[in-house]
Amino acid sequence: MKIYTKILIGMLVGAVVGLTLGPQSPLLEADLYHVHSAEQVTLLADPEDPDSELPLPPEAELRLSKLDVVTTSKVDASGDRHEIPELARVSFRFSRHMALFDDKGPVRGSDREVLREKERGDLRALLGAPRTGQRVEAWLVFETIELDGGGFVTTPEPISELGLTIISYLSPIGELFMRLIMMVIVPLVFASLLVGIASLGDIRKLGRLGGKTLGLYLATTATAITIGLVSAHLVNPGGFVGERDRAALQAQFDQDADDQVAAAAEAPSTVENLLQIVPENPVASMTEGDMLQIIFFAVLFGIALTLVKSDRSRQVVGFFDTVQQAMIVIIHMVMAVAPFGVAALIAEVLGSSGFSVLKALVVYGLTVLLGLAILAGGVYGGLVRVIAKVGWIRFMKAARPAQLIGFSTSSSAAALPVTMQCARDNLGVSRPVSSFVLPLGSTVNMDGTALYQGVAAVFIAQVFTGGDLSLGTQISMVLAATMASIGAAGVPGAGMITLAMVLTTAGIPTEGIALILGVDRILDMFRTGVNVTGDLAVTSVMAATEGEKLDPMSSDADQSDPDRGFEGRLDREPSPVDLEDDK
Repeated sequence: MKIYTKILIGMLVGAVVGLTLGPQSPLLEADLYHVHSAEQVTLLADPEDPDSELPLPPEAELRLSKLDVVTTSKVDASGDRHEIPELARVSFRFSRHMALFDDKGPVRGSDREVLREKERGDLRALLGAPRTGQRVEAWLVFETIELDGGGFVTTPEPISELGLTIISYLSPIGELFMRLIMMVIVPLVFASLLVGIASLGDIRKLGRLGGKTLGLYLATTATAITIGLVSAHLVNPGGFVGERDRAALQAQFDQDADDQVAAAAEAPSTVENLLQIVPENPVASMTEGDMLQIIFFAVLFGIALTLVKSDRSRQVVGFFDTVQQAMIVIIHMVMAVAPFGVAALIAEVLGSSGFSVLKALVVYGLTVLLGLAILAGGVYGGLVRVIAKVGWIRFMKAARPAQLIGFSTSSSAAALPVTMQCARDNLGVSRPVSSFVLPLGSTVNMDGTALYQGVAAVFIAQVFTGGDLSLGTQISMVLAATMASIGAAGVPGAGMITLAMVLTTAGIPTEGIALILGVDRILDMFRTGVNVTGDLAVTSVMAATEGEKLDPMSSDADQSDPDRGFEGRLDREPSPVDLEDDK
């Protein structure tokens, strides 16, 4: 069975497990309130005494098992009476973190509007002096939002404790897979880029290639966000979100949205991003995985080796060429376990997304997918067909392994090792071109993310302001998203930070980010797959402009040649490494 078929099966299994056995599954009993930080909720020791609020560590994650719910009757704005939950009797484990926090006093309590001094032992005293690890009971106060059109929305909403436990057991498998593939990125990129630049030799050719690459990446990014803006205007997804869905989404994801806005406020400017390309300490850059700094140093190192005497530089280049080949073998080792890691990642993503959220944002999600399809098929397909002279179907088959890894991990950086293999083996791009264009693309080419930001910005504007955006505002959004993509990390969720920047540029309320966070991780998979496709499309175009003739490898050729492609690369017997005596 081919590797990408195994990955597809893993994705399917993960999707089924996540949707049927995940914490948001409608098939399991909703008996747990999962709170990411204690400052988001109010817990009382005595339901009759508002002053008995538990002084919990603000950052503590809470798993509150539902024991009982107390409801109350309220009349809404339209005069209808509703039974809504007011309090829930819950139990949770008195953790070591809570005990240590309680022992520190006196310190400030939670970061709520009204702060009070917490004395040493307050938490233990209110809970009846529990031991660390012991389960205790308290009362959860629901937050109720009255809707102008009638009805109420209460938060938090319960999920399945069994589903959360299942996902927590699967999560380390996905994390292990991510760590294995991320482990290869720095040595592979540095070694392959250095060898490629050193073998290129001509600095002028490198400058020409770099200029064309950056120009095409920025052009496709601007095109992508334009497609997103147009798609959102044509479909008008904001008109499909009702008041109840809007209130529920904002209540559920408001804290996460605030975190994203705060991260955007701390993000460096474009000038600072450009200056940070030059590393102060290349070793530290490699340790931290700063891809642009690694690329910059590898390019300079490779150029320097071309200026050193050939007999000496040949030894260095030969060493890094061997490192590169060893990293490729490790990639294939990791790909052998990819189906299991992919299944765990997909199960975690889909298991954490509720059906109610998906239903509320289905039109918005379909609008994003429509734009991504136009970008992939129209823009990339045209570039590959017209300039690279490669059929779109053949190109997509060659890019399939990288697309699947990008989709399942939601990380362009994680997919980079596989993307480089696809470019060289499956598409036939030379080492100098693929080694330079692809690492650069995984960092600066965020076409799928830019398109997503265009749709998201218009969607949020439609919900909050009716979508009245001037042409000048939309042009500024195109420029802001294009510039924000430079240096944006190719990791899951980075697009939310740049989206906050785009919203600020257009004067759109940043709290609207809470509306889309529920489906962001799912759409992130699709846009990352498109980002990877764009990286390979631009690489193919650059290879064609450098005079290379691409010949995508078929699946049959992959299986028959153990030295190329993804099939059969580990079938050879290992042999001992003989160290020659140089004396």
